[in-house]
Amino acid sequence: MTDPYAVLGVSPTASQDEITHAYRRELRANHPDLRPSESNSGADERLRQILAAYALLRDPRRRSDYDRTYLAHKGEPYVAHKVSTRVTHESAPPVEVPVVNIGFPDRRPPLRVGPVRWHR
Repeated sequence: MTDPYAVLGVSPTASQDEITHAYRRELRANHPDLRPSESNSGADERLRQILAAYALLRDPRRRSDYDRTYLAHKGEPYVAHKVSTRVTHESAPPVEVPVVNIGFPDRRPPLRVGPVRWHR
């Protein structure tokens, strides 16, 4: 397995922003649409390595697993990375909001609240 840190040219202590910046830099430098005359199997393999390295390093849990297993064998110290605990909208449970009908017993309340829908 190729070292993803070496592929992107960053250190194992690099922040997520540094990894993203390095990925974009390498992608611009090696993308076949920007250099159609240099299309060969070596360039294609380099692009695959860049994509695989970023896929591994952008996920904090996969990156941490990689650091624990592979960097330990290389003799480098293990660096703990902060894992985000932010809840995404796909996994957030709906919130129950009680609707109080004050003063309007025969009508619906003027506002109905539901879950937030994110549009992409």
